[in-house]
Amino acid sequence: MISADPPRGPWHTPAPGTPTVPLSVLLADPDLGLKRIAGPDEDRFVEQVGTTELADPTPYLIGGELLLTAGSRLPRTSEGIDDYVRRVVEAGTVALGFGIVPVYEEVPPDLIAACDRHDLPLLLVPRDVPFVAVARATHSAMAEARIHDLRLVSEAQSALASAAARPDALAAVLRQLSAHLGVWAVLLDGSGAELLAAGTRPGTQVTQQLCELAARTAARQPSAPHDPPVPGSRPPAAAAQHHEGIHLTVHTLPGGDTTGPLALGLAAASRPTPVHRSVTGTAIVLLSLLTNPRHALGGDTRTAGAVVRLLLGGAPAEIAHMLLPADAPDDAAWTVVHGRPARSARGPGARPGGDPVHLAALGTALGTPYLDMTGPALRALIPWSPHVQPTEPADAARLGWHLGFSAPVGTADLPIADTQAERALRRAVAAGLPTVRHLTVEQSVHGIVAPSEAKALARARFAPLDHAPAPGPAVLLETLRTWLSQYGSWDRTAAALGLHRNTVRQRIGRISELLDIDLQDPEVRMELWFALHWLPGERSARNHSQG
Repeated sequence: MISADPPRGPWHTPAPGTPTVPLSVLLADPDLGLKRIAGPDEDRFVEQVGTTELADPTPYLIGGELLLTAGSRLPRTSEGIDDYVRRVVEAGTVALGFGIVPVYEEVPPDLIAACDRHDLPLLLVPRDVPFVAVARATHSAMAEARIHDLRLVSEAQSALASAAARPDALAAVLRQLSAHLGVWAVLLDGSGAELLAAGTRPGTQVTQQLCELAARTAARQPSAPHDPPVPGSRPPAAAAQHHEGIHLTVHTLPGGDTTGPLALGLAAASRPTPVHRSVTGTAIVLLSLLTNPRHALGGDTRTAGAVVRLLLGGAPAEIAHMLLPADAPDDAAWTVVHGRPARSARGPGARPGGDPVHLAALGTALGTPYLDMTGPALRALIPWSPHVQPTEPADAARLGWHLGFSAPVGTADLPIADTQAERALRRAVAAGLPTVRHLTVEQSVHGIVAPSEAKALARARFAPLDHAPAPGPAVLLETLRTWLSQYGSWDRTAAALGLHRNTVRQRIGRISELLDIDLQDPEVRMELWFALHWLPGERSARNHSQG
């Protein structure tokens, strides 16, 4: 069942934001001494206290009342009492309070039976408790509850505002929302694909239902902010679904772009309260601002200053420190990332061209605002330190990407890291992995050979390729490197390079002829792999110093 509000029970449900007090609070008040003598045991919410001695009070009831009476005009027959109770229940009365003086010495048995029959809680009001005392205690409890709710809302809003100012604003807002409401909070795109989440993840069936609910709700929204609404209809911006005790709610974010509206999804073990709705409303406003295409990728004064210096002739090595966090350690460096959307992805990878909101979600997962996207190809720079690690493979897979990470390098070696990231991405695509990291292992045979001798060997080994015709020596070397990294697999090499397998065969055959070698010999492959690592532009300055 899908609805804009939680389903109604057989009794009155308070409107959102209406001050109420649980019936159990009044029953627990020792100064009142109220006692439930009939009707169901479940708790209900009292909105106001009314007193009546009318034979038919229903024209003066609005619902949500604890109705107090001494029974002076109560019908004298069982049928009349049953009709009286039925009518006040239909009018939305929450409970009936009966005072046994001055008209009755005890509660009429027919009234007890009728309240049981119509599921109306019947409370016995002690002789020495005036009805006005019950009304005063109810209003006092409502005021205390209101103050308590306002404090909770204020604390949550303050935490959400602080989270929105963090570098990882989207993830931080979701974390605070989850912590203050005790829910699983998730940001979803227009197709229902998960972008970011916080809190304890529910079961697979619940998450799937929430994603499907978001997709159905988003489908009813205009595809762009300027689209005119359909005459006579207003698509709901929120929806709810209730299944096996789990309450799912979805709120579409205003200000969506042409790819469709984003949505905030919540999974909770209890029905939303007025506090929940107020805090959720604040989160929706903040998330809408943060995911607006004009602000999704953002920037600060240090970044702007770095761009100005670079455009006016500054050297990258002199400017890079301005892009690092202010508290970055002295040994901070950079990790380069190359990305390609997975073919089966429903998320950001399904939208080539760099949708700012989806790019912001990926930037949050990577922990960097420095991303560039050309068509489906992504490149990113991550400020690196020994205490900060990039995204986990599960994050990349959920967002729909193959990612290749370079080893951490200094600014001067960024071109080398760029090459490492591209090769790591090719291995990720070929193997169907979400991420592959380039690893630099110095405790190997590279460490026992003098760098000058290793370079000379590499240049001599590949010299026959220097004058190779099209596609040229650089392309042949990259094809050989990829083929060796894929253990001689034609299909995986073709997938990594985006070529036909026959083209790979032709290039490897050409290399074998020019180098006059047998590439089926494992010793030859090992020698070539070793030599490839020492070609110019392959190893960073820190690698050379350790070689």
